[in-house]
Amino acid sequence: QVQLVESGGGLVQAGGSLRLSCAASGRTFSTYAMAWFRQGAGKEREFVAGISRNSGWTTYADSVRGRFAISRDNYENTVYLQMHSLKPEDTDVYYCAARIDGVRPTAEEYDSWGQGTQVTVSS
Repeated sequence: QVQLVESGGGLVQAGGSLRLSCAASGRTFSTYAMAWFRQGAGKEREFVAGISRNSGWTTYADSVRGRFAISRDNYENTVYLQMHSLKPEDTDVYYCAARIDGVRPTAEEYDSWGQGTQVTVSS
């Protein structure tokens, strides 16, 4: 497994932007598909975005498509989530996740998780 640490969360006004980072340990980062999920209190963990091992393919939840962008740097062992035009409903704890095979939209299929970073969007 790979160890993941998220950062970059915080408080932002509606319409603002944030960039989340997820740093991975180990030398095998490039073998993992990566994804971002989010979860609010009392809610299931929701898929936000995913990226393939070589960045050749990305996918997004309908709720964030056109506003969020996922990217990765395999030399820096880091995956990013750039978030624009943030809305109050984007308020959640955001988690990055890794799995050896391709991107999947269900949390149960991921092997490694970070501790999460809080994003709060005020209206």
